[in-house]
Amino acid sequence: MADDPLTDFTREPFTHEGRSHVVLRSGTGPAVIVIAEIPGITPKVARFARCVRDIGCTVVLPDLFGVAGRDPHPRAHGWTGTALTSLRAAAHICVSREFTTLAAGRTSPVVTWLRALAVREHERCGGPGVGALGMCFTGGYALAMATDERLLAPVLCQPSLPLPVTARKRRSLDISPSDLRAVRRRCEAGGLTVLGLRFRGDRVAPVERFAVLREELGEAFVGIELDDGAANPEGLLPPHSVLTEHLIDEPGQPTRQALDQVLDHFRTRLLALPDPA
Repeated sequence: MADDPLTDFTREPFTHEGRSHVVLRSGTGPAVIVIAEIPGITPKVARFARCVRDIGCTVVLPDLFGVAGRDPHPRAHGWTGTALTSLRAAAHICVSREFTTLAAGRTSPVVTWLRALAVREHERCGGPGVGALGMCFTGGYALAMATDERLLAPVLCQPSLPLPVTARKRRSLDISPSDLRAVRRRCEAGGLTVLGLRFRGDRVAPVERFAVLREELGEAFVGIELDDGAANPEGLLPPHSVLTEHLIDEPGQPTRQALDQVLDHFRTRLLALPDPA
């Protein structure tokens, strides 16, 4: 793929409590907030966002780091360009106080901004509520956003924080205990289903983390775990990014089936329910 000009998306700033980020939007219907993985809103993240838009939702992409539309693959900008793209995004995250990378049991400050964005988008787009999907570094953000009852369809795609550098952190989530209790109460009341996706051999989004999600959320957590052999072999890294880098977008492929499950989750929770207004 080459750089994506993203001309089918509008861009506008959104500010809450002094924090401001540009937001890309496209489509009509209930809002789904797609929070990109490192190094940002790549062409493959945008491709996934268009799939969400095409089922009848407004897709909303916060531009939190990186260069929106830039292709990180060496075929686009060479290996040096690939390294610089990733390093710049990672450096921004490391110096920003909005992101918590190592601490277990903490909700990143940027989630407050994301929750406010979800409220604004629900008011703007209508529908029964809002969906949210986080990827890799941002995977757990969708779970933390679900403390708000307007968030009806959270999806955690290869959630990778806190970084699984110890056995304890492999069994940890990047959400505060109080926020986790709030999400668990919603699950117990039957008002919430949480999807999670990972490759079975992925050490960055470890199996222990999905085990904790099942322990905490019970049957409300639906874990989709794929064999590593289902990953696109052209991916630069070992199997990790289910819906983007390692997606094989062909009928019958396990990653395509996982994508369809995510889209069905949004359809069921956002498009098949009556508008309370």
